[in-house]
Amino acid sequence: MAAVPQVALGKVLLEVAGLKKHFHVGGGLLGGPRGLVKAIDGVDFTIRRGETLGLVGESGCGKTTTGRCVLRLERPTEGRIVFEGVDITALDEQQLRAVRRKIQVIFQDPYSSLNPRMSIGEILAEPLKVHGIVTDPKRRDERVKELLTQCGLLPQHAGRYPHQLSGGQRQRVGIARALAMEPTLIVCDEPVSALDVSIQAQIINLLEDLQAKYHLTYLFIAHDLSVVRHISDRVAVMYLGKIVEFADRNTLYEDALHPYTRALLSAVPIPDPRLEAKRERVVLKGEVPSPLNPPAGCVFHPRCPMAVQRCSAEIPPLREIKPGHWAACHLV
Repeated sequence: MAAVPQVALGKVLLEVAGLKKHFHVGGGLLGGPRGLVKAIDGVDFTIRRGETLGLVGESGCGKTTTGRCVLRLERPTEGRIVFEGVDITALDEQQLRAVRRKIQVIFQDPYSSLNPRMSIGEILAEPLKVHGIVTDPKRRDERVKELLTQCGLLPQHAGRYPHQLSGGQRQRVGIARALAMEPTLIVCDEPVSALDVSIQAQIINLLEDLQAKYHLTYLFIAHDLSVVRHISDRVAVMYLGKIVEFADRNTLYEDALHPYTRALLSAVPIPDPRLEAKRERVVLKGEVPSPLNPPAGCVFHPRCPMAVQRCSAEIPPLREIKPGHWAACHLV
């Protein structure tokens, strides 16, 4: 198992060590050959209390599966997920009930994650009632209105249904629902990717305000590097089920070490057209390999412009190249 990237200051809230999640596919009614998809293949990271860790990468790299494992919506194949000193991979459903109140999620699609048959007030009141957070019905209604106000909505929205709200308003309801549980950690699974750019900024600012007010901790999953840079304290870059680089946001954006991270950063547009015209573009060849049949050695070597023979034979460990800056590459 690789060493887990640690933080110099602050108490660690979540530690993920040697996390793997494999899915068996095929072998159904048509009798196709069974295969193994290694959605996550040995992931290690820590998040300290009150910080935001950005988890970025292309679609299919394992970001969302990592988040689902942290939420225990998926049972890991291997590894440890230690939350507040307790390994939650070893807990049964009854024991998980108390933990799930402290770990909440904001989903990508603000419409499909809300029950269309329930009013906004009912959606927010239900977890308060189920978990016994607010037992008095009158006080519960007041709490619902407080949550709506905190998330930039009006108390009158409690009587409306999801289809009567805009995308941005629905996502605010999703945030209010997560906040209702008084969580310590919130997994944000691409919470702004389905929204207009102007609304994205409002939602990001809301998340930052709530974090400062309630000392929340975020695992922020996204593919948009500019959004991640705005909100994250540290960033982990994933490729084909593995973390290939891990650093604080300024170090990562100004001095990226892994060739995949450099390629991702080169695709982020720069507002100044003169700088945009001068900068060097890193264009990757080929497609992302199938997780059913990942390449030997470094998983990135078939597309890497720097690859040498060693890359196709040896798996590079995630190692600390500079203080607090980790990378999985033989050439750095």
